[in-house]
Amino acid sequence: MEEARSLLVIVDAANVVGSVPDGWWRDRRGAAERLRDRLAADGLPGLPGPVEIVLVVEGAARGVESVPGVRVDPAPGSGDDRMVDLVAEAGRRPVLVVTADRELRRRVTELGAEVAGPRTVRPAPRPD
Repeated sequence: MEEARSLLVIVDAANVVGSVPDGWWRDRRGAAERLRDRLAADGLPGLPGPVEIVLVVEGAARGVESVPGVRVDPAPGSGDDRMVDLVAEAGRRPVLVVTADRELRRRVTELGAEVAGPRTVRPAPRPD
């Protein structure tokens, strides 16, 4: 019952990983694993209370495993379609989708989800 009230945070792994040109394209699975591990360690700063984090992966990142604190959901097809399905399945539960994809943002907000950009889950850049 507690899970039904907790915030469901759905993270668009491909979009968040792709938001910083740090060489992620050479190892998509490794980049998704690093994002997963950072989410498991740090959660989402500024979001108090219970939060369930779901990292949606697709393509080369489909083999990434879940860890305590982050459930990895491998999209069988389109990652965007899987995230829309997860929002629809959440019913009245509060949902936050982390992505910069404009079309995905439109689709999930039509279902009642809130949206936030990749900076929500990426570390702040370090000053040089």
